[in-house]
Amino acid sequence: MKYHYILFLLFFFSCQPQKKNDAPSKDTNFSQIDLLDIDKSFSLECKTKGLKNTFINQLDSNGIVIRNGHKPLEGANAIDYFLMQDDSDIIFSRLPKHSFIAESGDLGFTYGMYSMHSKTLDTVLYGSYSSVWKRQKDGKWKLLLDSNNEGIED
Repeated sequence: MKYHYILFLLFFFSCQPQKKNDAPSKDTNFSQIDLLDIDKSFSLECKTKGLKNTFINQLDSNGIVIRNGHKPLEGANAIDYFLMQDDSDIIFSRLPKHSFIAESGDLGFTYGMYSMHSKTLDTVLYGSYSSVWKRQKDGKWKLLLDSNNEGIED
């Protein structure tokens, strides 16, 4: 039995994925709180530069956007979706609640609540969101996937 256990361990450790040289370097000092801060900065950028410009700036080139009433939008189609939006009357804000970073340090996610309201109307829309962030080679984080869920029940 001991022999089988040793063979199993040898097999298991020989099958571990190899790290790629082009992967972002792991920053052991980067924490989940730091990713929450990035999400908070994203929200602030939405307020100062607008929803459209922020998403275009923050979306990974292979990013995926999931919105109600649309099929998942990938890459250039996701960018085109934001380019077609008129956000001049919109104030968008996110309040991240939690984050998690993979042990590899190259992927993480955040989720929380968002609000969107018009500058001219007295209506506020609320919802929840989840975002998957990918760490770039230069250490910056970009959105790999962003999904919104409109409406919140009390």
